[in-house]
Parts: sequence; structure tokens; C-alpha cells
Amino acid sequence: MRIAGVVIPDEKQIDISLRYIFGVGPTRARKIVIEAGISPNTRTKNLTTAEIAKIRDAIEKQYRIEGDLRREIQTNIKRLKDIKCYRGIRHMKRLPVRGQSTKRNARTVRGNVKKLVGSGRKRSASKT
Repeated sequence: MRIAGVVIPDEKQIDISLRYIFGVGPTRARKIVIEAGISPNTRTKNLTTAEIAKIRDAIEKQYRIEGDLRREIQTNIKRLKDIKCYRGIRHMKRLPVRGQSTKRNARTVRGNVKKLVGSGRKRSASKT
């Protein structure tokens, strides 16, 4: 089954499988299923075409998901960079944006590059 261009797994419960869509988390998935009038424990493969249509309508009418949401997030980040605010500068430098420390951590944003510095003293070529 496809919703919003995403293939949803058949073997999982519908409220779990809706989370595969970007922008739909646990709370929103539960709201969508209840609004469509479907039991959250129903497996995706057991849904009828009418129930699938109800879910599609509930998602498309109320929520911004997948491409539209990604595009909105990117334009918000671009706006922050253009006005050169603190958060925009942090995005440009690829540093943590939300106040995390960078002395030890911040591996997720900066990448797993470990810059180890020695004592500065060169070793002698031969033993004395």
C-alpha cells in the first residue's frame, strides 16, 4: 500500500506503519487512525479500500508531509542563513544549533572526525 508516495509495510499495525511517512509520528498516527474510524490494532494488509481512502483523505487534508514538509524545513533554514542570525550561522558552520556544547560532543553534526594532537615533540629517528 502506498500513501503520499511511501510504501507502507503490510505486516505491521496501521498506527505503527503510518510512521514510515515523514512528518507522521506516534501521536499524529494515532490521531489519523482514530479520525478515520479504524482500530489502531488493525494490520495494514487487512484494511479495505474504503478505509485506505479515509486515511489518505485525513492525511492530505490536514497535515503537511513528505516533500512539502521537507521543502518547508529547508526554506526555513535558508531564511535563517540569509538573515545571518545566530542559528543561521550555526547551520552554515555545521555546528549544533540548539545550544549543545561542542568541546567533547557534537559528533552527529560535525561528523565523526577525531583530531588528535600529540605533544608537539618529534620522535628521534634512532634509539640512543
